[in-house]
Amino acid sequence: MLYTFPKREKLCKRTHIQQLFAEADSLSSYPLRLLYAPIPALEAPYQLLISVPKRQFKRAVHRNRLKRLIRECYRLQKHLLPPPKQPCALALIYIGKEELPYQTIYERVGELMRRLGDLPICQLEN
Repeated sequence: MLYTFPKREKLCKRTHIQQLFAEADSLSSYPLRLLYAPIPALEAPYQLLISVPKRQFKRAVHRNRLKRLIRECYRLQKHLLPPPKQPCALALIYIGKEELPYQTIYERVGELMRRLGDLPICQLEN
């Protein structure tokens, strides 16, 4: 298994991002919220967007560090996600008010991945 996070797995298109936020369902596990929505036009089975709000973390150094930590946690645990029925857009949003340690973020990302894998959107049709 390759633990990579290539460009094709990053959610970049404005129209897809707008569609994700318009149609998304969500899961939460403090300090993260996961938004997900099926978007058939995506290139990869899952495409991810990571967001850390400027309102909570004024300095870009802190926002960027949190985004790096979340990206690394996702990269190491994306194998927990089963192949979906159709391509799915994901957004991981940091909703905490303070920076938490890597281990906590790693556990919460894993929990969200497992919960997303249990949803009908990710279940293969029999």
